[in-house]
Amino acid sequence: MTADARAPIDDDALDALFRVARTHNSFRDEPVSEVTLRALFELVKMGPTSANGLPGRFVFLVSKEAKAKLGPALSSNNRDKTMKAPATVIVAHDVAWHENLPRFFPHTNAKSWFEGNDALIAETAFRNGTLMGGYLIMAARALGLDCGPMSGFDQAKVDEAFFPDGRWRTNFLVNLGYGDGQNMFDRLPRPDFDEFCRIV
Repeated sequence: MTADARAPIDDDALDALFRVARTHNSFRDEPVSEVTLRALFELVKMGPTSANGLPGRFVFLVSKEAKAKLGPALSSNNRDKTMKAPATVIVAHDVAWHENLPRFFPHTNAKSWFEGNDALIAETAFRNGTLMGGYLIMAARALGLDCGPMSGFDQAKVDEAFFPDGRWRTNFLVNLGYGDGQNMFDRLPRPDFDEFCRIV
């Protein structure tokens, strides 16, 4: 498919990604396969990031041992549902992501744009790592998974437990699985265009 021939996706796809999709707090007792998790990343990595820097990093927790390791960092509101979720993703970013620029942006010396500017390195890592976390949610929905993204955890404890060398840094968590429709809130309000947007 060429760019000039691309048509908008249909209403069913828009519903699955946005309009009908919901945050899930409870999932069926059905595992998320490694095949699916690998397919998920194959989609996520195709989303645009600054200079194709790809600073996002993802740790998929599927074993009881990994969940137990995460448990002490979770708030009381998030602990039980996370322990029961088939998979939980630590969405993180690599604080030295720019070291990969010669590989991922090879046609110029993009690494030099960031060297010596720690603030820019950190800002770009956080912004684009967060962006990749958003891609993960959309890609998961596209693959038929349901998501429960969340804050409500102690970042320092997660980093200490999973990233003790300090190279990766936690951003947020996402529970993944096949939602059972339980423990869901009613659809919450959303604003009109003119309230939150401007065209100038």
